[in-house]
Amino acid sequence: MKKSKFVKNKIFDGHVTAKKHLGQHFLLDLTIASDIVEAVSFHNNYKTLLEIGPGTGVLTDFIVKKKDLNFITSEIDTESVLFLKQKYPDLKIMEGDFLAMNLENEFPEKFGIVGNFPYNISSQIFFKVLDYKNLVEEVVCMLQKEVAVRLCSPPGNKDYGILSIFLQAFYDMEYLFTVHEHVFDPPPKVKSGVIRIKRNKVIDLGCDEIYFRKIVKQAFSMRRKTLRNCFRPLNLTTEFLADEFFNKRAEQLGVQDYIKLTNDIQNELVKN
Repeated sequence: MKKSKFVKNKIFDGHVTAKKHLGQHFLLDLTIASDIVEAVSFHNNYKTLLEIGPGTGVLTDFIVKKKDLNFITSEIDTESVLFLKQKYPDLKIMEGDFLAMNLENEFPEKFGIVGNFPYNISSQIFFKVLDYKNLVEEVVCMLQKEVAVRLCSPPGNKDYGILSIFLQAFYDMEYLFTVHEHVFDPPPKVKSGVIRIKRNKVIDLGCDEIYFRKIVKQAFSMRRKTLRNCFRPLNLTTEFLADEFFNKRAEQLGVQDYIKLTNDIQNELVKN
């Protein structure tokens, strides 16, 4: 990507104050804002786009110019809501906590998500996305770089973790670009990363999804230990755990490995 030319966001004029408890850091660079919006691919041709936490409207200003789009925003900050209503009288705003919303009631059809996610709830937003994975086709967002890298990391990488696996089971992940601290007000203490995730074709993992999550969490419960040590608390037989597979560590396994492991452990427990 070409080097960003800093263009200060003229929308932000002091009407909205960034609130620490909401994790707000307002993006000031319009070039980066445009790049984020243009990264939305409308995967599988969905027609509804939800922006989470529009704040001062830096992304909103680019999105409202798009034609043939059902555009909706979700905002918890009452000050931002008032600001946005004044600037965009026709904008659809869902007021309240996105994490508490029943998305099936709000969205009868598949949709995409875009936003500059607050650092303090970004992981919770993705768990929410997973709960509604049959509705959410795509997410393009900015979040703390460390988290962004972790979510997109492949097996074998030290950053690879639990949420990486849960998301990669149902989404194709891309790390797009890094955003530096100085383009925000107030500037965060860390860099940010922009990622794009697109729903893949997986409908059924081929295992019990709830148990799959339990197995992944158990594998990472002692990250530096072998899988053998991690799964001993499940009361599996010595013979079962003797397999060389259990010499591996949690970050070495891909999604398909965890699916097989889930089925194998369930079958072993039933058998015994």
